[in-house]
Amino acid sequence: MQFEFATTPTVIVRTGAMRQPADWVGRLPGKRLFVITDPGLVRAGVVAPVVSALEQAGLTVTVYSDVEADPPEARVLAAVAAAQGAGAEVVVGLGGGSSLDTAKLVALLASTQQPLASIYGIGLAKGPRLPLVQVPTTAGTGSEVTPIAIVTTPSQEKKGVVSPLLYPDLAILDAELTLGLPPDVTAMTGIDAMVHAIEAYTSKLKKNSLADSLAREALRLIYIHLPRVLTDGQNLESRSAMLVGSMMAGMAFANAPVAAVHALAYPLGGHFHVPHGLSNALVLVPVLEYNLPSAEALYAELAAVINPAQRFASPSAAARWFVDDMSRLVSAMPFAQTLREVGVTEKDLDLLAADAMKVERLLVNNPRLMTLEAARGIYASQL
Repeated sequence: MQFEFATTPTVIVRTGAMRQPADWVGRLPGKRLFVITDPGLVRAGVVAPVVSALEQAGLTVTVYSDVEADPPEARVLAAVAAAQGAGAEVVVGLGGGSSLDTAKLVALLASTQQPLASIYGIGLAKGPRLPLVQVPTTAGTGSEVTPIAIVTTPSQEKKGVVSPLLYPDLAILDAELTLGLPPDVTAMTGIDAMVHAIEAYTSKLKKNSLADSLAREALRLIYIHLPRVLTDGQNLESRSAMLVGSMMAGMAFANAPVAAVHALAYPLGGHFHVPHGLSNALVLVPVLEYNLPSAEALYAELAAVINPAQRFASPSAAARWFVDDMSRLVSAMPFAQTLREVGVTEKDLDLLAADAMKVERLLVNNPRLMTLEAARGIYASQL
C-alpha cells in the first residue's frame, strides 16, 4: 500500500473560539490581519463581533467584504490589490467556500507576482504566500482543509487552482458562527459535504485507506446531523458535528479527488449562478444511478455506514438501497429539486454537457467513464 496524504497542519474545533481568540492569536506570525468575507455575513452581524474580539486581542484588522459566490477573476484580483494596499501580514478567510477560496488566492497572489490565469490547473502556483487562517461559517465545502480554489473565468467557466501552497496554516471550526444559517443554505452545504465524502470514497484515482476512513465517518456524521440541524438550527452539538463532518470530507477529497457530480455541477454555477451545494444536489442522484454498475460494491459499503443495523440480501441490494436513500434524502431538502427551477431549459443542455466534459481533472476520477451523451442525459433527466 503506497499513497501520500496531506492536510491543514493545525485544526481547532471549539465553540466560541472566534469570540475568545486570545489562546490562539499568539500563534499568528503577524499583527495586521486582512479578513476576507461576504456582504451577507456583514449584514447578518457575524463579522463585527469577530473583528471586535480580534482587535481586543491586540490585532489590526482590515475587512474586505466584496466576495461574490463563485468568485469571478476580477473580484479575486480586486481583493489581492486591497490586501497589498492594507499591508496585510496574515490573511483570514471568514465565510463559505467562496470567501475561503478567495482568501487562499489572496494569500498567494498578494506576495507573489504571477498572473491568476497562468496557475489554473495542478501544481502551477509558486510561493511563497502570506500566512493563512480559514474560518468556515458553513458546513459544506471543507475548503479549510483542501489545496483547491475555484474561480469563475470571464467566459463563465469554473477553473481550479490546485497546489499544496493553498493549504492554510490554521483552520478554526467554531459552531457558533453557523447558528444563523437558514435551512436552505444549511441543506445545500450539507449535501455538498456529503457529495465530497461519497465521491472521495468512490474515486477511481488516488483512492486510499486514510481518505476512505475520513469519508466514511464524514458521511455518517452528516447523515445523522443534517436532519437535526434542519429541525433545530440552534443545536450546537449538531452544528459542530456538521462542521467536523464537512472538514473530514474535505480532508478525504483533497487526497482522493471528486468526480462527475462536481464536473456536472460546475457549469450550473458558471452559467446560471446556482449555489455550488445546490448544483451538486441537482445532479447527485442521476450520477449515482449512472455510476451504479461500476460502483456497486462501494455503494454497498456506504449503505452499511449510514444504516448499520440493516442486513441486506446482497451487495447489489445494499447498493440499490443506498442510491434510493440518497434520492429520498435530497428530495426532502428545502431547496429547488429541478433544473427548470434554477433557469435551465432544453436549449441549454448541449452547452452544459459540453462544458462539463471540459472538467477532465475531475472526470478521470469517476468510477464509470462519463460521455458527452451521458452528461446531457443526466441534465435532461433533471429538467
